[in-house]
Amino acid sequence: MLTGLSIRNVVLIEALDLAFGRGLGVLTGETGAGKSILLDSLGLVLGDRADGGLIRAGTDEASVTATFEFARLPDALGSALAEAEIAVEPGEPLIIRRRLRAEGGASGTGAVGSRAFVNDQAVSVALLRELARGLVELHGQHDDRGLVNARGHRALLDRYARADVSEVGAAWEKWRAAENALAAAQARLAAASAEQDLLIAHLAELTLLAPEAGEEAELAEQRASMQKGERLSGDLAELQHLWTGSDSALATLRSASRRLDRIAHEHPLLTEAMEALDRAVIEASEAEDKLEKAAEALSHDPLLLDRIETRLFDLRAAGRKHGCSVDELPARMAEMRAALDQIEGGEASIAGLARAAQDAGLDYRAKAESLSVARAEAARRLDAAVAAELAPLKLDAARFRTAVVRLPEDRWGPQGVDAAEFLISTNPGADFAPLAKIASGGELSRFILALKVALAEEGGAATVIFDEIDRGVGGAVASAIGERLARLAAGGQLLAVTHSPQVAARGTAHYLIAKSSEGTVTRTSVVQLDAGGRQEEIARMLSGAEITPEARAQAERLLEQA
Repeated sequence: MLTGLSIRNVVLIEALDLAFGRGLGVLTGETGAGKSILLDSLGLVLGDRADGGLIRAGTDEASVTATFEFARLPDALGSALAEAEIAVEPGEPLIIRRRLRAEGGASGTGAVGSRAFVNDQAVSVALLRELARGLVELHGQHDDRGLVNARGHRALLDRYARADVSEVGAAWEKWRAAENALAAAQARLAAASAEQDLLIAHLAELTLLAPEAGEEAELAEQRASMQKGERLSGDLAELQHLWTGSDSALATLRSASRRLDRIAHEHPLLTEAMEALDRAVIEASEAEDKLEKAAEALSHDPLLLDRIETRLFDLRAAGRKHGCSVDELPARMAEMRAALDQIEGGEASIAGLARAAQDAGLDYRAKAESLSVARAEAARRLDAAVAAELAPLKLDAARFRTAVVRLPEDRWGPQGVDAAEFLISTNPGADFAPLAKIASGGELSRFILALKVALAEEGGAATVIFDEIDRGVGGAVASAIGERLARLAAGGQLLAVTHSPQVAARGTAHYLIAKSSEGTVTRTSVVQLDAGGRQEEIARMLSGAEITPEARAQAERLLEQA
């Protein structure tokens, strides 16, 4: 609730600090004293448009600070603050400050700058407007928010019906998820079916090719070896010729070894020569063996080489065609088989998803229909409850109706299948129309009061303000208004700007708004009245400029009756 309001240099208010408590707070004062300045000041911290005309003459800056305190921060406020990364600890007040500054100083161009803060953290004015919905509900002569706004009527009706909308919301989410899963599966199946013939052709082609992992590297190695043998075949043939035949070097060495063997015993050097020659023969023989083996290893079959090269070309062409390496072709074949299997089993899968979506839709419809029945019953009860409040508020010619309308299917949602709006007819025979269409501001305020009393609303704004709800009425009607305002304020906070002594007498706190002048300087002040001050102010409201003993006595009786 609103616990403090601090105003600096706003129109006629130079400096003002007010404290508010629970219950009904009434604000009174003579016409023109400045009650609207208080509401305009509060409007600034709730995100109203910055207006340079609010800055007090002779100054270049105005500011308004509002303090709100909660036993528990409402979820809507907590979510908005969390999104703005503003932490509010349990028990910590919410302090909103708005500052206006005239561009160019007190005699500037008329342009105005504005800055907003929440708990000393700079924020956008848009955030103030978002917070305002959970902080203050204002009902005045030209108000288009609160209960007047049809967007909130369905939620109010649901609270009145004590309907559990969360079950409908959960059913809606389940239905949407099932429908989305079905649509996605159908899209996948349609795309796969369009490629089915191509998949079959590709898979047949690869099955015929029968690629194997590691095959490319093995074939490439064989091909390189055979190509090398082809390149070296001439040199190997010449070398083999040097080592074979009767006139080869190896044959000459062997012949020389045999002849030297016959005479080697004749001299030690001949023996050594014989040993060296034997080693040469052995080494040459080993070289001959290795040349033969090398020739055998590097031998190539032109037909085999051609088959290897053809296989490599086919494998690599297939890899390029399917956008993968040769070693990945077996895995790609497995993917194709899986895709074809999915197409074959897709109809059965889609049938299951369709049944799930149908079941979820039926469940949502059943829960939404149950909610619709509860809304219709609550609408009848609410209409009767509001009707009972109209006559005491001098609205006995008016009629109230809660319209619950079935929405087209494309507008169904987590809140069900209905739209709800509060409609009224203020004159006999007149058509029902939205609350906002009422011409008379006072009439609108009283109608809203009747509606709020009938709703016994919970979960609304922390602070409710009625601006001159008693305009144009008096006597029993004013007493009825005061009694209902006090009833609404019980357990909460309600502020009422009033000209009615019957309403003022119901207040748990009374604030007097007064205007005074000193030379050319005019100021507005607000003071909280004590018991004696309350009696004197209510007497003034009863009698006018001159307060009579009879007015004081009547004021005392009003206070006692309250």
